[in-house]
Amino acid sequence: MRLLNASGCLDALVAPEVARSLDAYVTKTVTPLPREGNAPVRIAETELGMLNAIGLANPGIDVFLEQHLPRLAELGVPLWVSVGGFSLEDYVHVAGRLAPRDEVETLELNLSCPNVDDVPENVGEVVAAVRAVTSKPLYAKLSAAVADLGATAKAAETAGADGLSLVNTLKGLALDERTLQPVLARGAGGLSGPALRPVALAAAHTCFRETRLPIVGMGGVARGRHALELLAAGASDVAVGTALFADPGAAGRIRSELEAELVALGFVSPDNAVGVAHGSGPPDPRPEVETRVSKIPAY
Repeated sequence: MRLLNASGCLDALVAPEVARSLDAYVTKTVTPLPREGNAPVRIAETELGMLNAIGLANPGIDVFLEQHLPRLAELGVPLWVSVGGFSLEDYVHVAGRLAPRDEVETLELNLSCPNVDDVPENVGEVVAAVRAVTSKPLYAKLSAAVADLGATAKAAETAGADGLSLVNTLKGLALDERTLQPVLARGAGGLSGPALRPVALAAAHTCFRETRLPIVGMGGVARGRHALELLAAGASDVAVGTALFADPGAAGRIRSELEAELVALGFVSPDNAVGVAHGSGPPDPRPEVETRVSKIPAY
């Protein structure tokens, strides 16, 4: 199991030591042209997590390649680049520019951002077109808001995706206590954090059953137990997102907590826990372990 960051939840150039605590670093989404993103206010806290409407703010592929990528390569960790766009041609252009760069290990196709308009809906078409211009591993980042997530995941698999990133944020709204107007300037934004965790579990469970693709599970991961449950649902790797804003040391802590959870339940390694929610189950726990696990709070 690898521990990554969710795209957009960590600036490695500002916090390089945090990035080095991960098994791979995922960049913020890169588009063909520079983007300022949405107008502020762009981030808001809620009782159930965080809303953001950043709008894919980024320097564009030219500046990313010339200035950012060389510095990111100095981190010494595998680099995943999140690829975004507003048409099939946008995705192909960015992926083609990244294809010859040895610094880049994997491309994550951001196919589900809720904070921009005109994101292409045909996942299979985008994956196939990008597959034609690069041999790098491709992970399709999907939203649980699609009508049939299993069918969408299978379309990505058929088109040549090497893995899935599950899940992106879901659209949500927060209102100001006094004015009852939307807190975010855009209105709605992408909800992440604790409220997303059951959604992420269901998505990983569905796509593990419907495809043979490896899954990076993400959504509300703040403790080792959360990582373990994503593995059990079918994820082979786990990404931490919102938790990094409050706890930059979350990666190390989650690893330690996950190890303790695995030992308590009798698993030899994280990989042995992958998919157990589909019927195999954990080894028989000792009675005292079973009692301790039963007291773990749901949140």
